[in-house]
Amino acid sequence: MRFLPDAEQRAFTDSLGALLTAADTPAVVREWSRGEHARGRALWARLGAAGVFGLAVPEEYGGAGRHPVELALAFVELGRHAVPGPLVETVAAAVLLDAPPHAGRFLPGLAAGEEAATVAPPGGLALDGDAAALRLALTPDGLCLATPGPVRASLDPARRLTPLTPDGAPLLTAPPYERALRWARLAVAAQALGVGLALLDRTVRHVGQRIQFGVPVGSFQAVKHRLADAKTALEFARPLVLGAAISMRPADVAAAKLRACEAAYTTARAALHLHGAIGYTAEYDLSLWLTKARALRGAWGTPEECRELVLADALGEVTG
Repeated sequence: MRFLPDAEQRAFTDSLGALLTAADTPAVVREWSRGEHARGRALWARLGAAGVFGLAVPEEYGGAGRHPVELALAFVELGRHAVPGPLVETVAAAVLLDAPPHAGRFLPGLAAGEEAATVAPPGGLALDGDAAALRLALTPDGLCLATPGPVRASLDPARRLTPLTPDGAPLLTAPPYERALRWARLAVAAQALGVGLALLDRTVRHVGQRIQFGVPVGSFQAVKHRLADAKTALEFARPLVLGAAISMRPADVAAAKLRACEAAYTTARAALHLHGAIGYTAEYDLSLWLTKARALRGAWGTPEECRELVLADALGEVTG
């Protein structure tokens, strides 16, 4: 089966890519890492106006209707440009809150990009709790509004982790967590694929310009093999991501997240190796994607959790 975007989908991703290129996202990421959110919030509003967050929100609440394929294509571009912020968490929040009366209260603002949301699992940390206007904590009692604690260090400086303290009675006592988890994992998978593609593109350019022994290092057979392995891993991940967006089966989404995150991590290791010493410097823009590739592996499900779900499905222990 071939998974090829149609003309309308290609036009959407092309326009989104142009928007993000013009936004100078590396500068936005560095400011966001320092807790300076002004440019990040402005970019967030433009993404909302472009319809990105509306792809997870029903039409009656100001969205475009739930479109997982288009959402996946959009998140590939977000990953390709290393866009910071609780992107996946806003999608998860939109799915969690899709029930009256809270849908009408929260979803229009999320769809329009007027505010960002973050979600913390029981006992876990939330992403960008200091920047999100809507903070949700999943507790044994249900889904609650929450107050953020101090920012904690993260492997990826742009992923600012905060504890959340539930504030008041639950909004929902039985939120649709499993459905939100599927959407979050799909978004992570697509974002990781975009991160891997960006790392590969930057590395190919670098080895084509770096000269050793009078020739570009990209002409060396060992370098070609390393890049070919990364390219193959990413291209095998792409149809899994798009196939999961079509089926939205839990095991398909878990397989897509597992493969895309591992492909991005493989590409990150190759990029770091082939860039040499400069690849280790935080001042070099490559680091913005390197750290994200590592952090996404464990976001919304570890590799081990995803493998267990895929195996259970293969053994007939998971249904729908």
